[in-house]
Amino acid sequence: MIEPPLLLQSLRKQGVSFFTGVPDSLLKDICAHITAVLPPQQHIIASNEACAVGLAIGHYLATKHPALVYLQNSGLGNVVNPVTSLADPEVYAIPMLIMVGWRGEIMPDGEQMADEPQHRKQGRVTLDQLKVLNIPYRVINADTNGIEALIGGLLAQAVARSGPVALVVRKGTFSACAGEGLKQSPLLPTREQAIKSVLGAIDDNAAVVSTTGKASREVFELRRDNAQGHHRDFLTVGGMGQASQIAAGIAIADPQRQVVCIDGDGAALMHLGGLATSADCDNLLHVLINNEAHESVGGQPTKGNVLDFSRIAVDMGYRHAERVDSLARLESVLARYATLRGSRFVEVRCKLGSRGDLGRPDRSPVENKLDFMQFLGATNDG
Repeated sequence: MIEPPLLLQSLRKQGVSFFTGVPDSLLKDICAHITAVLPPQQHIIASNEACAVGLAIGHYLATKHPALVYLQNSGLGNVVNPVTSLADPEVYAIPMLIMVGWRGEIMPDGEQMADEPQHRKQGRVTLDQLKVLNIPYRVINADTNGIEALIGGLLAQAVARSGPVALVVRKGTFSACAGEGLKQSPLLPTREQAIKSVLGAIDDNAAVVSTTGKASREVFELRRDNAQGHHRDFLTVGGMGQASQIAAGIAIADPQRQVVCIDGDGAALMHLGGLATSADCDNLLHVLINNEAHESVGGQPTKGNVLDFSRIAVDMGYRHAERVDSLARLESVLARYATLRGSRFVEVRCKLGSRGDLGRPDRSPVENKLDFMQFLGATNDG
């Protein structure tokens, strides 16, 4: 395995002094080491991958040194615009190194490594995406030797072409490196407790859209444990940051139905501007669970520890907005919201953590979609 300190040392020897990106489970160990040893101004966890590219461009303009941008391969879609319309050699010609965690990777024998449904297509097309974008790349794994020379060659190529290059990282490449845990009050509820309260407070005809990661897994298991079926829930297992807009789309199309979005702090930050649209939906209840971290991919911090999302919601136009940090307060707000009309937003401050035996949905995304659409159509017909 590649030791994270060795990779960071190799990067710094080549003049890379700024690191930014969106956390990925395959990169959590190198990111943990970067966080541990670099001052905050040299490592920024970005709201989304496109923002990270923008930060890297700004860093190069100010210093003449390429930056490193890290992301999961699902984030390649978010960087297409700034990479092609800004950093490309035919536009502003900005060198940078993009480190990509290859979820759903294709093995040397042509087989695909088992992964969750949202990563299968992305895993198959990752290298083709880089080729289409004309981004030179190298693939590394736990057995890669000569990492310093490899990094030096890639960065020299970035400077020579005046454009991005990529380092594609297979699963298990880096040795373990523990990060420093967040300091949180033990009195805060868990995310699952909050979701259970939300599901218990809404009516049977409400349509639920839950965000990617452990939140959707917990929705699935809570419904299963209560023998409620899964037809009322759309589990947004991919497309981080899109849950609120999917919910808004449903709310606009079916204004007589209560629509509930169960969101997360990292997901909301990724496409925060969408709140200006969802705020106009009078039949929307938006529950943002803020545990201050990208928990599903390693627990890296978000800006959730310093932001008041309920105040942001008010500025975005939500008719009603609250911030709570206990189940009792959450249940009180939900009961009051049931009597109100207009877009409603509640930020629930929670602590990190989930059950060790938390499973994954045993129904495919297409099965989830068909059941959910039938639920929406059947209720409309009735």
